[in-house]
Amino acid sequence: MNSANPTVDQDLPEQPRVLLVDDDEVNLLLTAIALRERGFDITEASSGEEALRTVGSWTPDIIVLDAMMPELDGFETCSRLRETPGFESTPVLMLTGLDDEASINRAYQVGATDFFVKSTQWSLLAGRLRYLLRSSRTRIELERSKARLARAQDLARMGSFEWHRGAGGFVLATEALRVFGFGPNEPLDFIGVMRMVPREDRQLFLRLLREVMVHNSVLVTDVPVTLVDGRQRVLHIEAEPEFNEHGNASGYTGVIQDVTDRRLAEDKIRQLANFDALTGLPNRRQLIWRAERAIEAARRSGHEVGLLLIDLDRFKVINDTLGHAAGDELLMEVGRRLRACVRHSDQVMEGLLESVGGRSHRTLEAVGRLGGDEFVALLPEVADERDAERVAQRVLEALREPIFIAGQECFVTASVGIAIYPRDGTTTADLLRNSDVAMYAVKSQGRNASALYTPQLAGRGREKLELESALHKAIERNEIVLHYQPKIDVRAARMVGAEALMRWQRGDKLVPPGDFIPLAEETGLIVPLSEWALREAARQAKVWQLNFGFSDAIAVNLPNRLFERSDLVEHIHQCVSAYGVPHRAIQLEITETGLMKDLQNVIPALHRLNEVGVEISIDDFGTGYSSLAYLTTLPISEVKIDRSFVRDLGITPQSSAVVTAIIALARSLGLRVIAEGVETLRQMEVLHRLGCSVMQGFLFSRPLAADDLERWLAQTVLPRKAPWIVQANGLEGDTATGRAASSPTGGLR
Repeated sequence: MNSANPTVDQDLPEQPRVLLVDDDEVNLLLTAIALRERGFDITEASSGEEALRTVGSWTPDIIVLDAMMPELDGFETCSRLRETPGFESTPVLMLTGLDDEASINRAYQVGATDFFVKSTQWSLLAGRLRYLLRSSRTRIELERSKARLARAQDLARMGSFEWHRGAGGFVLATEALRVFGFGPNEPLDFIGVMRMVPREDRQLFLRLLREVMVHNSVLVTDVPVTLVDGRQRVLHIEAEPEFNEHGNASGYTGVIQDVTDRRLAEDKIRQLANFDALTGLPNRRQLIWRAERAIEAARRSGHEVGLLLIDLDRFKVINDTLGHAAGDELLMEVGRRLRACVRHSDQVMEGLLESVGGRSHRTLEAVGRLGGDEFVALLPEVADERDAERVAQRVLEALREPIFIAGQECFVTASVGIAIYPRDGTTTADLLRNSDVAMYAVKSQGRNASALYTPQLAGRGREKLELESALHKAIERNEIVLHYQPKIDVRAARMVGAEALMRWQRGDKLVPPGDFIPLAEETGLIVPLSEWALREAARQAKVWQLNFGFSDAIAVNLPNRLFERSDLVEHIHQCVSAYGVPHRAIQLEITETGLMKDLQNVIPALHRLNEVGVEISIDDFGTGYSSLAYLTTLPISEVKIDRSFVRDLGITPQSSAVVTAIIALARSLGLRVIAEGVETLRQMEVLHRLGCSVMQGFLFSRPLAADDLERWLAQTVLPRKAPWIVQANGLEGDTATGRAASSPTGGLR
């Protein structure tokens, strides 16, 4: 029988290698034969010296030594084997005829694994050898596992500890000592560990330990420590209670791990998740969390919460002019100034608020960056709206001081909207929305101020939103119409053109341009509206040409944004070609202010338009700051005197002087001149006397629908019964106004 327990031997070598050492040749031979028969691979040695030489080049699985040999006996041979590298744990079985206790003790002292008395019971010997092999294999695996565990604990900066009541006390494993920066043999007791814990955290930790021990509960906590070399670390401690055979708690076992790097990473993630990377202020997520906690506290205690929305005025100008780096620098400085305006706290995080005390909600106060150039100041407890207004005033004053950016002194102001809980909303979303409404009210009134939210402001905001939505649909539903105001040559009492003005037929209400044109410009809808107006004006010119021989131009107001289009000339060409009218049937009006604001884009487009025969008129002339050098080179045909100068004609000499200068300038440049906003016969008379006979205004006609304009011509101009016609007939002089006076008549024929 080769194996007493083959199931157990399945992890052993198929033929374990055995070094058999005995000076008795008969004994050596018999033992070798018996063991070979039982599945062992035997290598023989007749002396201790020969055995030592053999292991120098070969490694057996187990060594069997005869204890009593001449010269180098088995005891000395075993001792030298243990000193040989690699043989510290090799199983060694001592064989001897001696069974005295002294020989057995000596065998174990020199490192023998086991002791066996010589006999002819070969199966018993073979079983003993296999047992030793199994034990050796188990011990080797255990040592390897222990080494791997130690390595893993070392890499994880982790170690175990034990604490027992009474004797034994607090014991740290070698790996745990390394966590504290101590070597394997350096003593470290519980008091030494506590001395590493900062004083402010020590009392809290000891109180936690007492509570855990009283309830025999599990301990899980993080503790900051300062090691003996001055390094500051964070240790994670987990421990479970142990119980004796009577069920009484006898102590604790647990692990200690250095989690400093993990905590730093968690803190970094928490910082990125809750604070703005540029300014370091709480971000939108953190602000909303704080506001919700503040509202909860206010709901319980019955006080008010203030929320201020702070938007920088004209920040885009600085960003576009000095660059984004300068814009970021400005935002950082603004953040620092705003932070100084409130009792700002960065330390309030989820889970920490309740530990601060009964008035803990006050620590929520902070300034945060909502996004872009928008900031929020959260006031978690205010007595009334005046408290919030005082903070808003501090904010405005803090921003009035100049800021030096990119070597340049800059001034920045802000518009502040204020909402109060619960008056202006019961949720964070309500307060943000309503403070935004108040902030935009400040923007519309001139900026650099603050305003409290009122329901009236929200009503105007909703009206604007509804108007914007309806305006989008108005284009699709063909609700936009053109009304036409005639241009009159009072000397000849004839219509010499018309200005097309957009109106919005919203149901049974006609919305004036002042109510929707600014909104269209703000939303970009002015572009499709203007494109439609060009097509409609070309169509109407064709209709009037067929109805009463109209051969003059219809003027269309064109926004600057349309001049940025490279296909503007092609678009106008398509409009006039579609209805078979000449290019001169369309005249483009552009304001003087708009012209000077965007000369780089406007001038090339004006030249291309002029080349195809489209005439250009400068509207509101005299109200801007035109450069005369540009006027001499611009391809314009007409200037319109602004109504602000016409209004006071005959009343203030200054108005007459300005109008005279404009007429003289236009005449010297070979331009037609037309006065708009003429409402009285006095104004008409003064203009005619100063040399301007082409006019436009309510005196002659309000803007009319196309069909109504035809009736006006038939009922007013043709019979020549209107008061202004009678007055014009009595005017003396024949003041020429350039090409306007000699243009072909556009009246009824």
